[in-house]
Amino acid sequence: MFDNLSEKLDKALHVLKGHGQITEINVAETLKEVRRALLDADVNFKIAKTFTNTVKEKALGQNVLTTLQPGQLMVKLVKDELASLMGGDVAGVNLSGNPSVILMSGLQGSGKTTFSGKLANYLKTKKTKKPLLVACDIYRPAAINQLHVVGEQIGVEVYAEEGNKNPVEISKNAIAHAKKNGHNVVIIDTAGRLAVDEEMMTEIANIHKAITPHETLFVVDAMTGQDAVNTAKAFNDILNFDGVILTKLDGDTRGGAALSIKSVVDKPIKFIGTGEKMEAIDVFYPSRMADRILGMGDVVSLVERAQEQFDEEEARKIQKKIAKNQFGFDDFLSQIQQVKKMGNMKDLMGMIPGASKAMKNIDIDDDAFKGIEAIIYSMTPEERSTPAILNATRKKRIAKGSGTSIQEVNQLLKQFNQMSKMMKMMQGGGGRKMMQMMKGMR
Repeated sequence: MFDNLSEKLDKALHVLKGHGQITEINVAETLKEVRRALLDADVNFKIAKTFTNTVKEKALGQNVLTTLQPGQLMVKLVKDELASLMGGDVAGVNLSGNPSVILMSGLQGSGKTTFSGKLANYLKTKKTKKPLLVACDIYRPAAINQLHVVGEQIGVEVYAEEGNKNPVEISKNAIAHAKKNGHNVVIIDTAGRLAVDEEMMTEIANIHKAITPHETLFVVDAMTGQDAVNTAKAFNDILNFDGVILTKLDGDTRGGAALSIKSVVDKPIKFIGTGEKMEAIDVFYPSRMADRILGMGDVVSLVERAQEQFDEEEARKIQKKIAKNQFGFDDFLSQIQQVKKMGNMKDLMGMIPGASKAMKNIDIDDDAFKGIEAIIYSMTPEERSTPAILNATRKKRIAKGSGTSIQEVNQLLKQFNQMSKMMKMMQGGGGRKMMQMMKGMR
């Protein structure tokens, strides 16, 4: 995400990152390039100008030119200002009601229905809530069916009234249904349009007035740049919404919406969508996003994702197997599944400091484990549990069954043996100590 912006900002700040002579002139030149990078990312001109002027004032005010590491301090100032521009502090979602009513709004095609499902899944798994999805998009063909599919996928009930064309009535009935059936969160998916029109705005305003939601969220496609910001302002003038959801941040995002929207509507970005899977939702941390834009990674978020998938009971079982030299390919496959649940590989690599820049021209396939899984699934249960029995004949059969070569099968076995040895060396509390260290980083 924000690859183009990150690259341009890196080039702009490169001259100031060393220990060479820093002058007021080259600071001004650098900030001029920073402003160009922001404009190219479709950030509003006035916001970009205010941003660079603020950084310059702070730089001169802190005597950057006379410090021992002026370049590093300038990068920090830019990073802090980026975080401030995107909202500064993390903003949570209001779940004070019983049930808590969340109204989703936005244009058609912004990913509103899909994100309603992601939010329901997030609240169900992370906040141990019992959400209810409500289908109030009575215009778009198959919108209700789409929500039913999403609800079935994540195990969340969907409330819909086939044939009812009154979204206000549907919303009220859904809340009554939630109270009666023990749902403590109601997420109402409303209709979108291809453009802001009076009919749409009147309808969403009527729903808002009738149900007085605890949280009103505006869903916006991050790839639409400045247009998204203008649309957000139009919605905010009518609804006075509580926060913004940025979707499709895993795509070719320029960054203008994320960087501008807080300044224009004075409402925080609360969540971001980072992929197609229902788990691809993150709480928006302005400071962490600023780190990622400047190529500093996001180790904290990476550790948090790892901990979410870390199963202590499973870890204890695997430790015992390693100690007895019984660690097999079924266990290896289980570890792969946990890594895949953390998100797409390119997004994970972007969280490692420096990795995003180093791998910018490398296409990381989301199915990076596909070949490995095919080889393992081509093994018999005995071969998976006892890899030592894999001889030339068995390897030939596995390669043919998985559509790979014998060399690829041998390479996987070599990597598996190396990993097994490493895990064996970590016995005696090493792995547990590592996890404790990771927890301490939060």
